[in-house]
Amino acid sequence: MTLRIETSESEKALTFALSGRLDAQGTVELHRLVDGHGGGKHLILDLEDVRLVDRSAVKFLAFCESGGIRLESCPAYIRDWISREESAE
Repeated sequence: MTLRIETSESEKALTFALSGRLDAQGTVELHRLVDGHGGGKHLILDLEDVRLVDRSAVKFLAFCESGGIRLESCPAYIRDWISREESAE
C-alpha cells in the first residue's frame, strides 16, 4: 500500500486528498508539497482515505495542524494519536 496524493483547488483553498499509507517517506513528499504551495490559500489535508500511519506521520500532521493547516475527515484513531502525541510533549 502506497500513498496517493490528489490535489484540488478552489478559490480559497488548496486541498491535498491523501489515500493509502502515510509513513516517513510519504511525509517527505507531503512536506515538499505543503512548503511549495506558495501561500495565499488555506491548506487542507483530506485524510478520509488514509488507512495506515506511522509515528512520524502523526507528528507531521500535528505540526501541520498547529501551523493552521486543516485536517479534514481525519479518522478517529489518527485524531486520538495526534492528541496523545501533543499531550506527551
